[in-house]
Order: sequence, then structure tokens, then C-alpha cells
Amino acid sequence: MLPYFDQDHLALQSRVRAWVDKHLLNRAEEADVEAAARRLVKELAREGFVAYVTPKRFGGVRETIQSRDWCVLREELARGSALADTMLGMQALGSYPITLAGTDDQKQRYLPPVARGEAIAAFAVTEPEAGSDISAIQTRAVKRGKEYCLNGIKRFISNAGIAHIYVVFASTDPGKKAKGLSAFVVEGDNPGLVLKEKTRVISPHPIGVIAFEDCIVPESNRLGQEGDGIKIALDTLDTLRCTVAAAALGFGQRALEEALRHSQKRRQFGQELAQFQGIQFKLADMATELEAARLLVYHAAWSHDRGEDFKRQSSMAKLYATEAAQQIVDQAVQIHGGIGVVVETPVARLYNDVRALRIYEGTSEIQKLVIARSLLNSLGVKREG
Repeated sequence: MLPYFDQDHLALQSRVRAWVDKHLLNRAEEADVEAAARRLVKELAREGFVAYVTPKRFGGVRETIQSRDWCVLREELARGSALADTMLGMQALGSYPITLAGTDDQKQRYLPPVARGEAIAAFAVTEPEAGSDISAIQTRAVKRGKEYCLNGIKRFISNAGIAHIYVVFASTDPGKKAKGLSAFVVEGDNPGLVLKEKTRVISPHPIGVIAFEDCIVPESNRLGQEGDGIKIALDTLDTLRCTVAAAALGFGQRALEEALRHSQKRRQFGQELAQFQGIQFKLADMATELEAARLLVYHAAWSHDRGEDFKRQSSMAKLYATEAAQQIVDQAVQIHGGIGVVVETPVARLYNDVRALRIYEGTSEIQKLVIARSLLNSLGVKREG
């Protein structure tokens, strides 16, 4: 990965990898997921990892955010803990809209506590009838003088119930559909923000349904202008997309490591599994797919950091890396045989952890649409819809 990394990226990679090896790889899963999530944010902040999600002026490490930093962090954290990766990823996802579109006052108010791990961030876009189709958002924000009154429901919101700040997307002009969306920062203790449900998912982390019930938000909490919401949301998702792919690399790397270890330890028919050609072929395929995915991911991140148009590369990276990681984990389970489906084993946990990555922040199908439309647009091909 040297063509895409500077020395400081390599230093960060080495530091976070060592921390993961020491503190996460052998850590038992906790029954209280919310408590574990809060504690992980504090730990990640104490190590200086969370500071990479904000600019230096507001408590961060660099003058401007670098996608390569986020990818390095998420790849290494995912190798050790899906929950640690999620919490780092959500600090980035929930704060990046403020970095993108916030005023200096908004940035100074909200970003430093995120960088210090004192405030947990959330990103609230998905609704019961609005997933991949953001234009279907039904949450309303009605302006009343210097305030907005929000009403609506959001579901599958990571950090629901534990976040201190939520970046919320709501319609200020329903007639304009997607162009009528606006973004707001809603504080977690706002009495109009109500946790309706804690949702259990196969890879445990805090997630749930929240409702806005006559939720009053000051005009000063709006990000950008009315109607800027769709651009803020898409720019954020485009940037975070290749970091999801990086998390997939971490899951795939851990699965390959576990498969290699097990194949050298387990004996069948008088020899180690690793001596069988069929197992060797699986391991070779897993390693090759992982390396191909890694090149796509860091090329996309490098393009972002150079200020290039990286939307197509980011979608390619997420599509390929998440699909590849799913197959790598599946093959690791197959190599483990029966023990691979025992809940307490690392590969069984990875099987649950990796699945959601092909869905959130743009499904694989959506990524294919993004890639195809980019290709067609580059050729000047007119398309319907």
C-alpha cells in the first residue's frame, strides 16, 4: 500500500494495530452493548484515534480530514472488534456533516466534544419508507419564526438513545422532494426527541427507532441553507463509503488469519488441513480477493485526499470489498467446519458482523447504479429517471 500511504499513515496503522492486538483481540463480548459502546468511545478518544474525525482547528489531528486516516482506523479496528469499528465510524459519520456545512460557531460547539470522546454522534436519515430512496423522507421541519418544529420517525439509527448529537434530515419543502430536504443538529436531551425502540441486530451495537414529536430546534442549528440537506447527506455518504469498505477489509483480514491458524492446527486423515490442496486453493482465493479489495479501497481514499472526483471509485471500493469480505468470511467458516458455526468462535461472530456492510450507507445494488450512471455520464449518454 506504499503508493497510497505517507509515513504518517503507516505510523498510524502501526499504532492502532498494536493497540488492537493488545486490547481488543481477546476481549470478551459484553452483554450490555450500550455500556460497552460508551466505554469504547472513551478508549478510542484517549488513544487519540477519534481526533482524526475532526479538523485540527476543532480538536482534530490534521488541518483537513483525510479519508486514508479513517480507512486505516476502520480496517484495523474491525479486525479486532465490530463494535469498536462502529463507534469510530459513527463519530465520523455523525460529525462530518457539521464539518462540511456548519458555521464556525456550530463547529466550535459540536466538534471538539466529539474529538475528545465526550459527545457521541449519530446520523439520522433512514425512515420506515425511506432507505435507499432519500427523496422519500417524510419527517417534516416546519419553520416558526426563529425555530423549526420537527415531526417524524427515523429507524435503524446507530447510537439511538446514547448519542449526544444527531444530524437529522427533514423536509422543509415537501413539494420539492429531495431538493426540499434540510439538515439540522438535534441535541440528544431535546424533549421532543424520543427513543421509541431499541432494535436488536445480528452484530450487536446500539441502534433503534427515534421519533420527533413537536421537536423544537433553533434556526441556528440548521446546517447550511434550506434545501442543502440532500447535498450534505450525499457528500457525507460518498466520503464515508470507502471507509465502510475499509471495515470490510478488517473483517476479511481477521477471517483469513483465523482460517490460516485453524488450517495449521486442525488435523484430518493424518495431516494438517493446510496440507490439502483444496484448502490451499481456498486460502489463495481469500488472500487474492482481500488484496484486490484493499487496492480499490486505498485508491479511492487517496483520490479523495488529493481532491479528485472519487465518487465512482468509492462506490467500486464499497461494492467489491464488502462482497469480497462476505465470501472470505464464508470460506473461513467452511474451513473451520462444525466449530465455525459455534457462536463463541471468532469466525461465527465475523459471519454476523460482515453481513450488514453490504446494506448500510448504500446497498450493493445502489453502488452498481452509481457506477453505471457515472460511466454513462462520462460518455454523454442520456438516461431516463
